[in-house]
Amino acid sequence: MSDIDILAVFAHPDDVELCVGGTMLKMKHLGYRTGVLDVTRGEMSTRGTPEMRAKEAARAADILKLDVRENLGLPDGHVFVTDLERTALVKAVRRLKPRIILTHQLGDPHPDHDHIAQLVRESARLSSMKRYDPETGDEKIAVPMVAHNVFSRRVEPSFVVDISDHLSEKMAAIRAYASQFHDPNSTEPETRLTAANFLTELENRSRYFGSLIGTSAGEPFFVRETLNIEDPVSLLTRSMNLYS
Repeated sequence: MSDIDILAVFAHPDDVELCVGGTMLKMKHLGYRTGVLDVTRGEMSTRGTPEMRAKEAARAADILKLDVRENLGLPDGHVFVTDLERTALVKAVRRLKPRIILTHQLGDPHPDHDHIAQLVRESARLSSMKRYDPETGDEKIAVPMVAHNVFSRRVEPSFVVDISDHLSEKMAAIRAYASQFHDPNSTEPETRLTAANFLTELENRSRYFGSLIGTSAGEPFFVRETLNIEDPVSLLTRSMNLYS
C-alpha cells in the first residue's frame, strides 16, 4: 500500500463526513492520497446498527473517493487515552504513514471525540519513536502534522479550507448514512441529528465559514503549532482579495 497523504481519524462512522468531508474531497481533487480511520463502529448510536453503519460508511467512502477506509474497532463510548489505545493507533499510523492527520476538536463535549483528539496528538508523536512499540521493531515515521476540525467549541480557526466546489458531494456523503439522519417514516427515537433541519444547518455552517474567506463554503481547522509558510506573498494576496 502506498503512503497516505491525508488521514482523517474520527470517532464514529459519519463523523468524518460531517466534519471534514469537503476537505477530503478537495485533497483528492488536488491529487493527494486520502484515507479515513474510524476509531469505533458506532455501536452505541441511538439509531441503526454497526452492520448498517459499515455499509453506509462504504457508500460514503465511494462518494469521498477515498484510497483507504479502515475501522480501528475500539469500543464506542469507551475510548480513553491509555497505552492500549495509543499502541493500536501508532500501529495504524506507522503503516499508513500520513503526512497530515485531521481529527476532532480538543475539548469536544463528547468524551470519545475529546479523547481521540488527545490520542491522535500523542500517537502522532509516539509513531516517530522507534522503540515505543516492540511489535513493530525499529519502524518509525516522520511526525505527522495534526489539524483539529473546529466544530463544537468557539475557537478561532488557524485556517479555513475552501470547499465551494465540493459542498454538494460532502452533503451526498453525509446522506449516505440514511440510518442516522431525518427519516419521516422512522419509528426509532429522535436525536439532534435526526431533526428535519439538521443537515440544512450543517450546510449553512459550511457557508458561514466560507464567507470568512470570501468563498461559498469552507471547513475550519485549528493547529497548536506555528505554521511555517513557504510563500507569504501568495498566501496573503489570496486573503487580500476579500477586501478588494
